[in-house]
Amino acid sequence: MTDSAADTRTARIATAIEDRIGWIEVDNPARKNAITLDMWQAIPRAVDKLAADPRVRVIVLRGAGEETFIAGADISEFATLRKEAASARAYEASNAAAFDALRNAPLPTLAMIRGFCLGGGFGLAAACDLRIAEDGASFGIPAARLGVGYPPTAIADVVRLLGPSRAKLLFFTARRIGVQEAERFGFLDVVATPGTLEAEARRLAGEIASGAPLTLRAARAGIDALTARLSGEELAACQALADTCFESRDFVEGRTAFMEKRAPEFTGG
Repeated sequence: MTDSAADTRTARIATAIEDRIGWIEVDNPARKNAITLDMWQAIPRAVDKLAADPRVRVIVLRGAGEETFIAGADISEFATLRKEAASARAYEASNAAAFDALRNAPLPTLAMIRGFCLGGGFGLAAACDLRIAEDGASFGIPAARLGVGYPPTAIADVVRLLGPSRAKLLFFTARRIGVQEAERFGFLDVVATPGTLEAEARRLAGEIASGAPLTLRAARAGIDALTARLSGEELAACQALADTCFESRDFVEGRTAFMEKRAPEFTGG
C-alpha cells in the first residue's frame, strides 16, 4: 500500500489504486490489525477518497501483511476511550460511521479475509457487499466475553447476512467458526485455497470493475432496498437509478459490444 489516508494519527489506514481497484488496508500488525479509534475515524475518509477518484470502480478492504484481516477493535484503548456508557456511545459512533461508509459507498465493496476476522473486523466485513476468505480464516464476535454492548446499527449488517438466529448464536456464545461454517451461514461468498487469496480477490474485483458502473449502482441499490424493506420513496429512488442506466452511454456501449462480440469499454457515463 502506498498512500496514507490522513495525518500521522491515522497513518495506519492506507489507500492505493491499482487497475481500477481501490485498496483500503488496515495496518496494525503488532496487534493483529486491531483498529484504534483514530483508525476507525480514518476509514470513512479513505472510502470517500477512493470513491471520488474516477479511476476506481471497486473498493477492496484488507488487513496488512499475510497473516490476518482484522482482529477487532484495539482493546487496549477501552479503559480510557470506552470506559462507560457516555464514552462508549462516542466510540460506537466512530464504529457506525466506518460501517456506514462501506455500506453506503457509491462503489461495490469487497472484504478480503485471511486469519482473524473478529468483532469490529467481522462488522466491517459484513458492511461490505461481498466477502472472500482464505481457507483457514477464523470468524467470531467476542463481545459476550468482553462485556461489550453493540448498538443496533452495529448489529444490523450481521443480522441481514446471517439471519436473527445465527446472529444470536454468534453473539450469545462468542464462539469462533471456520470458513466452511461461515460460508454455510451465508457470511462468505467465495472461499480461496491457501496461497491464492489475493489473486482470487483481484480476479473477482476485476470482474466487478469491468461492469457498467451505473448498472452496478442501480443493482446494488435495488437489492439493498428490497432486503432492507425501504419506504416507497426510497424504492422510487432506486427505480430512478435503474432508469438512468437506460439513458446512459454505457447502455449503448454494452448492447453494441454484445452484438459485435467484443468486450465493452464502460465509462460510467
